[in-house]
Parts: sequence; C-alpha cells; structure tokens
Amino acid sequence: MTYITKPRLHHPTLARNRVGHTRRDYEGKISTLCAGCGHDSISAAIIQACWELDIEPHRVAKLSGIGCSSKTPDYFLGASHGFNTVHGRMPSVLTGAYLANHSLLYLGVSGDGDSASIGLGQFAHLMRRGVDMTYIVENNGVYGLTKGQFSATADKGSKSKKGVKNPDTPVDMVSLALQLGATYVARSFSGDKAQLVPLIKGAITHRGAAFLDIISPCVTFNNHAGSTRSYDFVREHNDAVSRIDFITPRNEITASFAPGETIDVGQHDGSVLRLRKLHADYDPCDRVAAMSQVQALQSRGEIVTGLLYVAADAPALHDALNTSQAPLNTLDERALCPGIDVLDKINASLR
Repeated sequence: MTYITKPRLHHPTLARNRVGHTRRDYEGKISTLCAGCGHDSISAAIIQACWELDIEPHRVAKLSGIGCSSKTPDYFLGASHGFNTVHGRMPSVLTGAYLANHSLLYLGVSGDGDSASIGLGQFAHLMRRGVDMTYIVENNGVYGLTKGQFSATADKGSKSKKGVKNPDTPVDMVSLALQLGATYVARSFSGDKAQLVPLIKGAITHRGAAFLDIISPCVTFNNHAGSTRSYDFVREHNDAVSRIDFITPRNEITASFAPGETIDVGQHDGSVLRLRKLHADYDPCDRVAAMSQVQALQSRGEIVTGLLYVAADAPALHDALNTSQAPLNTLDERALCPGIDVLDKINASLR
C-alpha cells in the first residue's frame, strides 16, 4: 500500500454528479504499481463507473486478498470502507461482512494468483451461494509480487521471462463462474475503457454474484534471460547494500473495436492477445450457450470479451437464508435474543 496522498484541491469547474461529487472524489492514493500496469486502468474504470452511477463512496465496502491486484483498492474510492485480507481469503471475509450488513455495496478485487490458486475453493463457494457483490479478477497470468512465476491462468505453452514454457492447462475463471452459478459473468480487457466501464456499472447494479475477469497485462516481467539490463543480471553482477528496482516506463496498452470484431493486441514482450468482442445481438441469458461460446473461441486462440451471461431475476444469499430485512449488525439484544418461548417454537418446528 502507499501513503502518498493526492492533493485535495479540486478545480471549481469540475463536473459533479447527482450526489454532488466530482470524479476526483472517487480517487484514492497515488498508485505504486509499475508505470503502464493494466491494473491502474481498471482502477480508473471503477472510479468512472462509480461516479457515473452517483454512488456515495461511504456506501461501498471494498475487500481484497494478496497480490498486485489486491493493492489496487487503495487507489480508488478513498472515502469508502476497505479491508485487505490474507492470501485467497477475501471471499469468506466479504461473505461475513455482507451477512452482517447487506445495506452496503460490496466490491471484491482479486488476482489470478489470489483467486485461481490458493483462493479457488473460496471463490467457488462465494459464486454458488450468490453473495450480492461484484467480484473483479485482475488477470495477468503471473505472480507479480513474487517475481513473475506462472499463475494458474497462464496459457499452456506461454513463456516466462526466463524462457521457460508453462506445461500446465490453464484455469478459465469465466467458465468456472458460469458453472458454479454466478448470475452476471463478463470478460474484458483493461485497455478497452469503452467496454469495461459499462460492464463494471452493470456488475455493481446487478443483484447477486457478479463476476468480471479482466485481462490486465504485466509490464514488469518482459525483460528476458540473457539481457544485461535485466534485474537478475544486474543483481548477479552487483554487490549492492539494498535491492532497489527501476521499472522502465511503458505506455498503457489500449484497444477499441466494434462488437463482433476480432483484434490482435500486441503486448510489451512481443506476444499477441487476440480479442473477439461479442456480437451486438448476442443473447446473454443462456448459461450453457455462454459456456460453449467461451470454449469454442478458446479452441481458436481467441479470447471473448463482453457480457457473457446475466440472470435478471437472480436471488441473493439473504433471500436464500430468509434473513431479516434489517441488516444483522443493526439488531439489538431483544431482537437477537427474543426469549425461551420463541426458542421453544423454533425447536418444535424442527421436530
């Protein structure tokens, strides 16, 4: 996390939304991520979406796990509630907070390492229970904080910065979310702001478990083995008293293309992402068709983006549990402990 704050001064002509906030009011602290990191583009999209939705920042609870992605909640919605959990445990902490107070908007930010490896089991149960939240995975295929090992979502055959090929089949988070019962499922690219902002807005306003898999390029681990400018080479030939990295600035990767089109997006390391945007007449209400669409395009080396599936009448976890309309954390002792007569009636109904 960072403790560097942005200036609080706002230009008096900045546009305000219906609740009186400028876009600057939805920002957080200054990012310490590498220049050009796709995660910062996602933070900017979240800021834009919340501003356009006229959300009061104090109504938002943002939670994260461990990783570069899990640092990003510090960089947006600085006036909201926030909790940084341990590795892979964001879903269970968020579920507990949601059960205690369902009056807040819950935003979970995670990464492919945090959600597809150590947190895979927790991700599965949150999806199937229908927790009313927006779950964003900032997917870059590597463990960025631990120097670029393959994550569980890395494509089979892809090369690490050391030239090692990944021998394992990737975990597809979108297919998992569809199979596990998420009622809003989408995929996007961090550089496609025109698509990403509406998808985030749709996820936030959706009632039920909303999942967004956002491909977010890592700019740091593109320096290759054998380079005399690589971090490893410098450290092996330098007797330094401390280890300080200088990250070469990179330009943000962006993409803009029409529905139904396919585009090749070049990455900093020379690799190419082939993105296909869903057709404008695509029906997102068929879960099985969505799964087939994802698998069919993957077999052709294409990554489909857009709103893949949504259930308009999806129930949330509080509906399934038949809890009180009032948030549990607002109930007093009398409501929580109504007495022996009520307890006897409950016990009798279970016999």
